[in-house]
Amino acid sequence: MTDASLPQSRLPAVLRRLWHKERVWLFTALILLALAVTDRAQAGATLRFTLDALGSTGPFLILSIGIAAWATATGADNLIARAFTGAPAVMITLAALAGALSPFCSCGVIPLIAALLAMGVPLSAVMAFWLASPVMDPSMFVLTTGVLGLEFAVAKMLAAIGLGLLGGWVVHLLGRAGGLSDPLREGIGNGGCGGAKLRAPKPVVWRFWAEPERRAKFGREALNVTLFLLKWLTLAFVLESLMLAFVPAETITGVLGGTGLGPIALGTLIGVPAYLNGYAALPLVGGLVAQGMAPGAGLAFLVAGGVTSLPAAIAVWALVKPRVFVLYLVLSLVGAFAAGVLFQLWHIT
Repeated sequence: MTDASLPQSRLPAVLRRLWHKERVWLFTALILLALAVTDRAQAGATLRFTLDALGSTGPFLILSIGIAAWATATGADNLIARAFTGAPAVMITLAALAGALSPFCSCGVIPLIAALLAMGVPLSAVMAFWLASPVMDPSMFVLTTGVLGLEFAVAKMLAAIGLGLLGGWVVHLLGRAGGLSDPLREGIGNGGCGGAKLRAPKPVVWRFWAEPERRAKFGREALNVTLFLLKWLTLAFVLESLMLAFVPAETITGVLGGTGLGPIALGTLIGVPAYLNGYAALPLVGGLVAQGMAPGAGLAFLVAGGVTSLPAAIAVWALVKPRVFVLYLVLSLVGAFAAGVLFQLWHIT
């Protein structure tokens, strides 16, 4: 092999790695490039809209990043292990609250679930945490407030807790009948970073800045969260600007507006395939609500999409047996629909 041929042989691998790591930025750049070629005026409007939107959400973005980095540096996410001890009622309640309120790292959720089930923790408590966790955490609460308002953020947090409680108690009642024993697929163990937190929970170090290693961990996490949020929010704001420009408001109002159950049911079902990312979905729902989408349908979209998005569903399918997977989906959709109905009734009254 000659020196000249070496870079060419490595080029496809480099491109694959680039696409895998930066596909969100690349997709955003392709959209802007296509707009610049086909509609320069709209390209400029989209760019201005995106920058203005990022600027207006900047304070909330900074606070969200700080919360996530603080949780990692102090080890506050270790507190999650304490939610799975005690009587069933206590475990279900604490697990739902932990899932909705704890800033638990996203990489640890699936291994944690496997660890909990493999170690014999009741499926009811695990399901309560599992359903609530993707919907809300402190960082999400802050950004939801900045993008959709405090009322929407509180409603989403209550929906997460309610969904966890619903799932936990339904599974508890079904489990007493003996229909949900041995939920894990064959070969699934209790490894991963989440499992380690459960097996050997470490004390929280609130004064993390006193330790160089934890200060470094804070910096790394802050950088990672910043890059993650920026790429998804930038894509979301670009898509929102295009939606506002090209999707007639009367279409949104006709399909997802109104006060009936139809728009909420449709928002619940659309949330499954259309959900991009918890943070990216916020501006999109904000744009839809501004064009006439019913608030209840918007909340149902966020809750259903957060729990049953395709990546999450695939991970769940690989982890548990089919009957548990089906129950997970049913509980997610029913809970999201119920949250949307209650939020819509709150707006009507």
